[in-house]
Amino acid sequence: MTASAPSAEAIYQTRLIPHRSMTLRQAHVFILLFGAGTCVLSVPFYILGAWPVVGFMGLDVLALYVALRVSFRSAKAFETLSLTPFELVIVQKSAYGLRRERRFDTYWLRLETEEDEEFGMQRVLLVSRGERIEIGGFLAPEQKAALAEELSRALAEAKRGPYYSRRFRVAAPARPRHDAPHDPALRYDPSSR
Repeated sequence: MTASAPSAEAIYQTRLIPHRSMTLRQAHVFILLFGAGTCVLSVPFYILGAWPVVGFMGLDVLALYVALRVSFRSAKAFETLSLTPFELVIVQKSAYGLRRERRFDTYWLRLETEEDEEFGMQRVLLVSRGERIEIGGFLAPEQKAALAEELSRALAEAKRGPYYSRRFRVAAPARPRHDAPHDPALRYDPSSR
């Protein structure tokens, strides 16, 4: 085992993704059902001669479709955190495909949170040498609190170092016993001079 081997193993890894209440297929079914309902409700207006109402009801379906498309596009964003005893690597990818990677030395890294009494955890921030970065901005307050707790625990373990960390603890080499017989060829004999 080399000296750099423990640093390659992660103490904490997670991938943060925005929550969506329905899948893409469910969204398509919902749009179709909403559109069908709108068509059924717009027929009486058309028969009565209030045909502009049909157009506005169609705009409602279009607006709902666009809103769901935007929502699902933003679901492509994610953040990946990987913590080793020596560094934290954060990879943030936006919904538009922009990728940003940041590396922080765990020795200088600290975790800050902003909480509101009424709304819970508002922000989880990583601070290193005056630089602040928010992580998990798209998470719910409960998820941010859980992330802060897990990451805080993992940072404390990383700051202990690879030797003292429970995850990387390696059995110490066996020490020779003093009462064990020694090899006489290795013993120093002052009379042999």
